[in-house]
Amino acid sequence: MNMWNQFFQDALFSAIAAIGFAAISRPSRRAYLYCALIAAIGHSGRFLLMNSQAVHLHIVAATLVASIVVGLLAVFLSPVSKTPAEACLFPALLPMIPGIYAYKAFGGLAMCLIYGNEDSFGHYFYLFAQNALTTTGILLAMVVGATIPIFIFERVSFQATRKFS
Repeated sequence: MNMWNQFFQDALFSAIAAIGFAAISRPSRRAYLYCALIAAIGHSGRFLLMNSQAVHLHIVAATLVASIVVGLLAVFLSPVSKTPAEACLFPALLPMIPGIYAYKAFGGLAMCLIYGNEDSFGHYFYLFAQNALTTTGILLAMVVGATIPIFIFERVSFQATRKFS
């Protein structure tokens, strides 16, 4: 499968996931389209930043850039959708949560406890530490990147729900 097929597949599945995550918080119907659009752009943008021959960023740096884009899109599309920016922001960010790294970190920790010899423990502790640090870095990048646009464009981010004086 070529990279563009993977790109569009990534965008489609992240949009579907964002709609599912948005359904939990029950926003207005018009917000679902914006949640899906923002998630597709953010997640597939991260995919391109990680897999492009020209850029090829680490997943933490790519997540930071993608979450800033997601935050900007949520802030500037919230007045159009007449919903708070957070109603579109959080469901669009949730497909970027690093589940596989958290799973591997927990697996490495469990293997540390199971195997008692020093060589095996060192190997599994390395896997635990690497995946736990990657998980933490991705989560921090998501939080920082998503909140930067809300703080920078405070007037725009609150105009969808109230008048800012």
